Amino acid sequence: MKAIEFRLPKEFDKSFIVFNERGSHFPCPWHYHPEFELVLINKSSGKRMVGDHIGNFEPGDLVLMGPNIPHVWVNDKEFLENRDFNAADGVVIHFSSDFIGQDIFKIPECSSLIEIFNLSSRGIHIKGEVNQQIANIMNSMLFESGLRRLSSIFEIFNILCTMKDYQILASPNFTNNAYKENNRHSKINDYILRNFHKPITLNEVANEANMATTTFCNFFKDQYRMTFIEYVNHIRIGHFCKLISKNDKSILEAAYDCGFNSVANFNRQFKKVKGMSPSEFKRIVTN
Repeated sequence: MKAIEFRLPKEFDKSFIVFNERGSHFPCPWHYHPEFELVLINKSSGKRMVGDHIGNFEPGDLVLMGPNIPHVWVNDKEFLENRDFNAADGVVIHFSSDFIGQDIFKIPECSSLIEIFNLSSRGIHIKGEVNQQIANIMNSMLFESGLRRLSSIFEIFNILCTMKDYQILASPNFTNNAYKENNRHSKINDYILRNFHKPITLNEVANEANMATTTFCNFFKDQYRMTFIEYVNHIRIGHFCKLISKNDKSILEAAYDCGFNSVANFNRQFKKVKGMSPSEFKRIVTN
């Protein structure tokens, strides 16, 4: 399934887009664009795909995505077949990294926000108390203009920096981060991305990061919210999903190319990460 580039029309007197998507269903296809996107669902339900993640959405669903990650919201069958043109309702915000100047996000006050933008390259499902706070602001922004509208998006940025309850969606290897990581993170990620297709050990990567193995394990779990082995499996599964979405390899070929040397282990890890079998995933993305 090939993603297409799709952009919302930008108004000449506004630096970013706030759009109310309404209709019997959400019609936009599997697509990508160079802007960041924040999507709030007010009404309707269905499945959303963000990179290689497939999940369900319902009213209140809120997702932040970075530039160029492919995505689509597909409504449940009853929305696709009905004639109620108010059945689906969502609010979408598009903004570029330089929407108020080239270097605005490089200032010290934005360091926490850059971390969130870095995570958004994989898509972030926003949960908890901040979900409702951001939803209220987004719905109000449809009726705002000028500095009030601009201050609202910065209010959202501030809330994003404090959020604790969220889920990262796509696998680490599905997209490339647009923001520069610190040197230690960069060394770790570069080493894993160069070597994930073959056996890779904890000691190897700890040495690469110039850390003792025990220290590295604690650092990794704290920074990445998963163990080293879990992260490598996410990388491998993300690469598998990229290969399968191009539809030029069999499931077995793609699994071995990604560093899995046991079919049983691959199937078990894929189900654990994606909540479905590799064949189910292939059927969805190729259709």
